[in-house]
Amino acid sequence: MAKAVLFDELGGPEVLRLDEVALGEPGKGEVRMRVDAIGLNRAESLFRSGSYIYQPDLPGSRLGYEAAGVVEAVGDGVHGFAAGDAVSTVPSFRMTEYGTYGDAAVLPARALVGRPDGVDAVTGAATWMAYTTAYGLLVEVGGIDPGDVVLITAASSSVGLAAIQVANHLGAVPVATTRTGAKRRRLLEAGAAHVIATQEQDLVEEVRAVTGGRGVELAVDPVAGPGVNTLIQAVAPDGALLLYGFLDPAPVPMPIAPDFRGRTVRTYLFEEITVDSEPRLRRAKHFIDAGLRAGSLAPVVDRAFDLAEVVEAHHHLESGAQFGKIVLTVRH
Repeated sequence: MAKAVLFDELGGPEVLRLDEVALGEPGKGEVRMRVDAIGLNRAESLFRSGSYIYQPDLPGSRLGYEAAGVVEAVGDGVHGFAAGDAVSTVPSFRMTEYGTYGDAAVLPARALVGRPDGVDAVTGAATWMAYTTAYGLLVEVGGIDPGDVVLITAASSSVGLAAIQVANHLGAVPVATTRTGAKRRRLLEAGAAHVIATQEQDLVEEVRAVTGGRGVELAVDPVAGPGVNTLIQAVAPDGALLLYGFLDPAPVPMPIAPDFRGRTVRTYLFEEITVDSEPRLRRAKHFIDAGLRAGSLAPVVDRAFDLAEVVEAHHHLESGAQFGKIVLTVRH
């Protein structure tokens, strides 16, 4: 038997419960892992509340994309992993198929990556959703070059902080936004070249000042809503705005800048890297693993909760007060 977080109805964090489940042995192409740490994501909050891109199978739905731990057993046809290997998970499955919230999990082997020496379980659990998302936005889709200016909204999120590091790693100039100046110093310390507090400063004017009037080559945004009309005005005529979330549930207008020339507006989902394309996933794994080994990519962890505190952790996830990744730790 294993402990797992389940929910039987849609709702707030209180619907989550910790229960015992029969985990079973890994099947063909699967691995059973002992879970030591779990990374939390907004995707799981939306999934739990019924607002995600797909719906949970109720009752008894599991959840969770990210974890780090140790391989306990491998199924038939699995190559490259063996019992005792330290691993992390890449979000390359759907939560209607598998889940990571628990003290053990059976997962597809394709979702595992080896954990480099010196990378502990908490760091390993805080890495792969944020960095595959940031890699896809800035590299595979955004195609940024050294010297390009990248506008990163909601920059104190785990993806925002990962995007700052990826931009710096590639020689680009990360400009971070946050609602107030309260997180300005921490964003600068995290590597942002400039920070714009959108409730206190004019976003478009500040971007023009930073870029000499041109605008940014790339803007990445998880909020959407009517704010995209402002964001598009901060994008250079041949630049791009990538929307990778919908934290604002209000309808998204078609953003039109005063200058119509050449701007690209595109939606993006992390599954474009982790599920839809094996070559893209392979490139992402190599890019992120190299960054972890070199130290240029280093997840920022906001706070760690015990697995039994999952309800409190989800309340914190939804508060907007965090700076970086929220993690659950598992005691065995």
